[in-house]
Amino acid sequence: MNSAPTVVLDASAMLAFLRNEPGRDRVAQALSGAAAISALNWAEVLTRLIDLGSESGEIAARALPSTGSGTVEVVPFGDHEARETARLRVRTRSLGLSLADRAALALAISLRLPVLTADRSWKSLRLPVRIEVIR
Repeated sequence: MNSAPTVVLDASAMLAFLRNEPGRDRVAQALSGAAAISALNWAEVLTRLIDLGSESGEIAARALPSTGSGTVEVVPFGDHEARETARLRVRTRSLGLSLADRAALALAISLRLPVLTADRSWKSLRLPVRIEVIR
């Protein structure tokens, strides 16, 4: 990656960008620079695109979309990331956050970056990270 990321994207934010949904403009603004997405969230994005009927060729064409001058780094999900994600279970259980949701939050906490999401319930979380709801 050419420059350090300034924001973490969860799957819902990336999907809003790819599918031209509400909140896309805020994600596009973030993507004018550098962003990071957990490999777990990237898998969720690709899975959702398949569920919506995208053919594998279309998905490959959409993989890490052109974001203007910016870049998106897919951050590997290894042992450290797994442990941080697991630690968030207790603090997020009441909202029923998925494994991928917690992976996005863990990445944002680890990188000390804000995280973009379309999930409004995240605003009630009290975590050491800035959460920005895109819609």
